[in-house]
Amino acid sequence: MVTAHPLPEGFTEIEVFAIGTALLVEALLGFCLNGLTIISFRKIKELRTPSNLLVLSIALADCGICINAFIAAFSSFLRYWPYGSDGCQIHGFHGFLTALASISSSAAVAWDRYHHYCTRSRLQWSTAASMMVFAWLFAAFWSVMPLLGWGEYDYEPLRTCCTLDYSKGDRNYVTFLFALSTFNFMIPGFIMMTAYQSIHQKFRKTGHFKFNTGLPLKTLVICWGPYCLLCSYAAVENVMFIPPKYRMIPALVAKTVPTVDAFVYALGNENYRGGIWQFLTGQKIEKAEVDNKTK
Repeated sequence: MVTAHPLPEGFTEIEVFAIGTALLVEALLGFCLNGLTIISFRKIKELRTPSNLLVLSIALADCGICINAFIAAFSSFLRYWPYGSDGCQIHGFHGFLTALASISSSAAVAWDRYHHYCTRSRLQWSTAASMMVFAWLFAAFWSVMPLLGWGEYDYEPLRTCCTLDYSKGDRNYVTFLFALSTFNFMIPGFIMMTAYQSIHQKFRKTGHFKFNTGLPLKTLVICWGPYCLLCSYAAVENVMFIPPKYRMIPALVAKTVPTVDAFVYALGNENYRGGIWQFLTGQKIEKAEVDNKTK
């Protein structure tokens, strides 16, 4: 029974239930939307392009984030983590792997869009596949480091899910965080910023804005920014004085990424949206060539 386990320290009954419910809603909504993106790519021939392979990579990563959130939601309703210390390490690794792969794949989409609109070069299947594999291997490298001793995975404040342990703030944590944030947040953010700025200038010259060039970078900053700020602050100050329930907020915000990404990269893409509509209704897409450009 759920009531057999005491409330986590620093949380009330309603707060634990609210966090679990939020995680569950985020997981279900994000998984459904990204699952629809993946199935449509598989079923609709017009969607199977090199550019959309990178959108598929984002959707796969975001589905992984949703699975991670679903496990956290289930544990939250139980009020405790039922999978032991090894399960905590696996959960932390899985969460970081899918999150970092999502960020890297978003940067890859930005790089592709820059070349499509600014250099008029067409992405090849071999290049798209190589970029997708690199994004996942790069994410796997950084995610496995805490398992090998550089950084550490531990319970989040609610103690029903696991992530990077920022409670110590020691040298081991600081060096890992600096390298992690540089290669997995700052550099992808810089790629997205420069790519979309160049595209925006191109659109302004032609007077025809084909999509919102500021939305992808805003998504990255808004969804991942609070979590990055919390981890960065933990590198210089002890964050344990912040109430546990407030330290859970950045993680909850980050879990909205799958839903937001689905609207930015798939449902917000006129042609991809047409492919999804064709999958759901059987009606053919009028435009034969489908790219991954957000409307």
